[in-house]
Amino acid sequence: MSDTHAQTVAYVRDTMTEQREPPLSQTGAYKWILGNMLSTPLNVILTIGSLWVIWSVLSHVLPWAVLGIWDADSLSACRAIRTEIYGADASVACWAVISERWPQLLFGFYPPEGYWRPVLAFALFIAAIAPILFASLPRKMLWLTVASPFVMFWLIWGGTVWAPICIALGFVIGWAAIRVAGPRIGALGSILLAILVPVLYWVVIAGPLASGLSAILPIGLDQVASRDMGGFMLALIIGIAGIVLSLPLGIVLALGRQSDLFLINKVSVIFIEVIRGVPLIVWLFTASLLLNYFLPPGTNFDLMLRVIIMVTLFSSAYIAEVVRGGLAALPKGQYEAGAALGLDYWKSMRLVVLPQALKISIPGIVNTFIGLFKDTTLVVFIGLLDPIGLSNAIRASTEWNGIYWELFVFIGLCFFIFCFSMGRYSLFLEKKLRREHR
Repeated sequence: MSDTHAQTVAYVRDTMTEQREPPLSQTGAYKWILGNMLSTPLNVILTIGSLWVIWSVLSHVLPWAVLGIWDADSLSACRAIRTEIYGADASVACWAVISERWPQLLFGFYPPEGYWRPVLAFALFIAAIAPILFASLPRKMLWLTVASPFVMFWLIWGGTVWAPICIALGFVIGWAAIRVAGPRIGALGSILLAILVPVLYWVVIAGPLASGLSAILPIGLDQVASRDMGGFMLALIIGIAGIVLSLPLGIVLALGRQSDLFLINKVSVIFIEVIRGVPLIVWLFTASLLLNYFLPPGTNFDLMLRVIIMVTLFSSAYIAEVVRGGLAALPKGQYEAGAALGLDYWKSMRLVVLPQALKISIPGIVNTFIGLFKDTTLVVFIGLLDPIGLSNAIRASTEWNGIYWELFVFIGLCFFIFCFSMGRYSLFLEKKLRREHR
């Protein structure tokens, strides 16, 4: 009876079996290829067709790019070297135009002895924007962020050091006016005061003050005219200035469009609709040709400054609509929460509403910035030598007449690096702020 009972007891394992590798079809590259490229007959056909297209392109592009000539002083010399090495019928790139003219593509006609100035200004910009992009950096670095626009302006354009100092002093005066008179005149009055006081100071006092200080203590760098700037330095100056200035202006326009005050609402709506309804190239021609007709006779309004203003206004109209979409996506309860906490309008927007709206709007904002940076090439139509304009000038020279793809490949690659970096940071910021899924 005991034997029968022993046979009916279920077997219980008291030791674990050795771990085995998963089947080949369920792991590694084989599983990925099988699941993503060969899962159905249609996918097999599409995969084979895609591989054939990729091979057809790379089989022509890679030899052309990799076997290119880097050391030559003209297109004819480049072709002679190609014929000697690969034969007359070979198709290879003449990268020598890049190695020969890269300073011009990057800096335009900026004085070669002063190349260190825009390079240092760009390095300063990277250091200044880092504490804004990455919250882990020390907050004291924000002082560098505040001072960097004035230092960068002085480094690039040169002149007396007192000019940017006197311009920066206007912002200090505006801040002091708000601190002193703000509690008495309210939020709207403080905003108007913060605009009017610095503008009056810049128009009436800043110029003579800078000239007087320069006469007493002349400190500065050799001045460089805007017409000598070009290439990617010009694109970066216009793009960075437009991006930095258009974001706060776009936020103000978005809030103005949602305002209950009739005048502010209608002015914001008219501005946004008029700016968005006209192509950027038309506004650039307006800045180049028509704006001088509205200025006093003898006024010398720098063309680059006019372009920066127009690009900023154009981008701010698009940013305003992107931010307005973020504001509209927030539940009404978020606005009521700010009121329930006893916050006034500006504090409620700054602490409750805008942080959430801007988080929602990140993809649209970065997309607008990328489009703005690429649209800086349109300044070639008003006489500024951006990378495209310089490529035309290089191709028109005797040495490089007939060069084509190499310049455009280099320009496209440089633009891709900047735009891809902005896109990657956008994805990083979205993942960092995606708190609702945690």
